[in-house]
Amino acid sequence: MLGGKPQGRVARGNSVMTHERTVAMTESSAPAERWAADEALERLYAAHWRSLVRLGVLLLRDQGAAEEVVQDAFVAMHGRWSRLRDPDRALGYLRRSVVNGARSAIRHRGVVARHTATVRPAEPERAADAGVLAAERRAAVLDALDQLPTRQREVMVCRYFLDLSEAEIAEMLGISRGAVKSHASRGSAALRATLADHWTQEDPS
Repeated sequence: MLGGKPQGRVARGNSVMTHERTVAMTESSAPAERWAADEALERLYAAHWRSLVRLGVLLLRDQGAAEEVVQDAFVAMHGRWSRLRDPDRALGYLRRSVVNGARSAIRHRGVVARHTATVRPAEPERAADAGVLAAERRAAVLDALDQLPTRQREVMVCRYFLDLSEAEIAEMLGISRGAVKSHASRGSAALRATLADHWTQEDPS
């Protein structure tokens, strides 16, 4: 027994193992498993942190919230590492966790918005140089993405910003490849219509 008072020697068939040796073996194996999880997560963190935060930012339009969602995804994976059947699919698990976390954050944001009146201050006029125009166009694209239904936005972000294949998106979002194609087609059409109006207003000539 590991808890309570030592019971002296534990007999198993013809072999005899002392209580102290049992404890030593148990304590030596537990840290090894933790170290394996720590090392794996450190490597995943170093390789994919930025891309996962970028995914979160594209879905949430908020750097801080995106970093929190990604951090939560890594924490959850660390706790489940010993139960992960295929470590090679860890990145897919992290991506799914980020998408699910972003959905939860968006739902929470909607609840807060319905109960809090927010007034955005008028933005100062800026010179229409190339850098400003590029930033405005990027903002317009992100605004158009925000207007898409959740699933279409997720597919568009994964396909055109993360450059994932249809198969990878289908696995990550838990939908069929046909559904990925459908959402991508509808999302592209909606973005073209929205952005066409924006470009027309930006350059009436």
